[in-house]
Amino acid sequence: MPDPDDKVRAQYEAFPYPARDPKDEARRLVTGSPSHPLEIDHYIFAGRRDWSRPFRALVAGGGTGDGAVMLAQGLADRACPGEVVYLDLSAAARRIAEARARARGLGNIRFLTGSLHDAPALGPFDYIDCCGVLHHLAKPAAGLAALAAALEEEGGIGLMLYGELGRTGVYPVQAMLRRLCADAPDGEKLALARRLLRDLPASNWLKRNPLLSDHLSSEAGLYDLLLHSRDRAYRVGEVLDLLAGAGLRLVTFIEPLRYEPASYLRDPALRRMAAALDPPARAAFAEELCGSLKNHVLYAVKASRADDSVARPDEPGTVPVLRDIDGGALARGMPAGGALDAEFGGVPVSFPLPPLAAAILARCDGRRSLEEIRAALPGRPDWPAFKAQFDALYAVMNGVNRLLLRCPAGGGSR
Repeated sequence: MPDPDDKVRAQYEAFPYPARDPKDEARRLVTGSPSHPLEIDHYIFAGRRDWSRPFRALVAGGGTGDGAVMLAQGLADRACPGEVVYLDLSAAARRIAEARARARGLGNIRFLTGSLHDAPALGPFDYIDCCGVLHHLAKPAAGLAALAAALEEEGGIGLMLYGELGRTGVYPVQAMLRRLCADAPDGEKLALARRLLRDLPASNWLKRNPLLSDHLSSEAGLYDLLLHSRDRAYRVGEVLDLLAGAGLRLVTFIEPLRYEPASYLRDPALRRMAAALDPPARAAFAEELCGSLKNHVLYAVKASRADDSVARPDEPGTVPVLRDIDGGALARGMPAGGALDAEFGGVPVSFPLPPLAAAILARCDGRRSLEEIRAALPGRPDWPAFKAQFDALYAVMNGVNRLLLRCPAGGGSR
């Protein structure tokens, strides 16, 4: 009986994805979500992860190495005695990932060729990354259950799954191409896909979806988007059901404010009604309202875990850490009483900021605690006044995944 994964394996042997050149490691580190160490600490270990202790991570379906390299570099930067286990079906993708690790001098990745169903035999792991993989499995639920079985009780998982609404137009074009060239050689499939794309009428939903560009960047991207042999997408409710079936619970979607209806609604009555929904219903409502979320990125932990895995800005000793932005530069460009402008899936959004936002951000250097920032502010506001201002700023900056927390170890170091 044929292995149901043979076609998927063959695709990624021929077209390792995403297209990466190891020479580029000399000029940049590809970063993203999930699996940035700041996010892992904040959402899985309540901001109290002691990086001087050993740390084991699995990147299940590592592809050409983005997640494994980012995480391994983050551990190396923290002098963490950790190991990242890379696991993928494709030997061709593995070779690229290995070359990228060599280019960076990373010796903390163990490379394996195999299926994520092998994960339980390799565990346990403090953290598991699985991005863009489950939706290509014959049985995604069984795949996620295998990952959950490999997870430490106090560990967590970072996932990326395709979003159905944001991929509007993809699946009809996939169906058309299967009708025309299901058994053709890869070169013929790609040529035919390009011809079809050029000839799509203006009314075609893929033609009208400006958010999908994988097919424009490389042959691997074109094949992965439109010629994949096995591909499905999810809505919020289906994602939550998938997690529950594996004994997991959602910690957060990334970015959190993408999944809040208030990010898109302006009508006060509608905002109040949407705010009254429970969190899963609010997230589903926001997905339907936005209509363009093409991926769902999230963190999850075991449903049996009793403690709160998320860092909270409740202690004066908590250190706020900005991700990938300079707080001083951001503060200098921010007018008093201003707002933070962003874009979610092509939708422009704007979030009001508190009066002290610029002054606080200018002092967020990744070292100073909330108390130290408060004491350095003009007028030295008392703690309750400062806390109200910081909480309002945090709701926005964390909501767009730019502000995370490192908490005092005295609260229970892990």
